[in-house]
Amino acid sequence: MATIYYTGCTLDGFIATDDHSLDWLTSRDIDQDGPMAYPAFRERLGACAMGATTWQWILDHDDDPWGPLPTWVLTHRTFPEAPPSVRFDRDDVRRVHADMTEAADGKDLWIVGGGELVGQFHDAGLLDEVWLQYAPVAIGSGAPVLPRHVELRLEETARNRDFMCGRYTVVR
Repeated sequence: MATIYYTGCTLDGFIATDDHSLDWLTSRDIDQDGPMAYPAFRERLGACAMGATTWQWILDHDDDPWGPLPTWVLTHRTFPEAPPSVRFDRDDVRRVHADMTEAADGKDLWIVGGGELVGQFHDAGLLDEVWLQYAPVAIGSGAPVLPRHVELRLEETARNRDFMCGRYTVVR
């Protein structure tokens, strides 16, 4: 079991524009059956955590907001009723990680979206891997992929159509 930050990012290191748009990402060509693509990654997962901004993006852009994957949304905001698999939490990431680990039953944990939440898992010593799919675009500003110093070791690279993909382990 590993705790993994899996995300797409721009070549200049952003995961979303200043206004939270992902248009730069969703317009790119990727083979869903290709290397490091989401469907195969999703099969490894037993639970995930995300922040409020990511959850709001899902609500705003997805007709079926989430499936059965046990999910923790770490937030102080109030949201409308969510699917039964989604839990809203304000607690420390250490306790949330313990709950996620139990729910995952030996499968991997996914930290979704914002780099700040990923940073909290990293600071608590709970982040194991970072998987980045680099899109061939620079946007100049926005939400950084990681907003703090994190040491990584490159483990694997691949090309998936428009994307340069990398898998890293966290150096402790």
